[in-house]
Amino acid sequence: MDQNVKKFMKLALQQADYSALINEVPIGAVVVHDGKVIGTGHNLREMSQDALGHAEIYAIHEACDTLHSWRLDDCDIYVTIEPCIMCAGAIVNARMRHLYYGAPDPKFGGVDSLYHIPTDKRLNHQVAVTSGIYREQAVNKMRNFFRQRR
Repeated sequence: MDQNVKKFMKLALQQADYSALINEVPIGAVVVHDGKVIGTGHNLREMSQDALGHAEIYAIHEACDTLHSWRLDDCDIYVTIEPCIMCAGAIVNARMRHLYYGAPDPKFGGVDSLYHIPTDKRLNHQVAVTSGIYREQAVNKMRNFFRQRR
């Protein structure tokens, strides 16, 4: 595995930890452009009481602000858990180049598990997808979080 992929996924895992610290589902995201982090996000749905408060949305928003453009076509996004259909759609709409994620989400996954939004040829843009990056770490964060809540 490429060292940069590992480095950026570790940063996404750190973002997930920030969510867990405030009792949010531990999902983190990082957007990278030219080898530099330009957007980060972690789940804040409960704290913000915003249905759009997903890690990917915050990271994309910050990246757009950084580049002063909604087009993130030279950017990659690293996410700890497979994005939902909303976030997968946002990744496609931002014209991102590559999505890397850790663990699948069999209940909500919009990338591989339930739908294949980033690679759907019917859409005007497709995003390359690589999954399984630090899968066990991402799964363990989710397991531990939900175990503590029960």
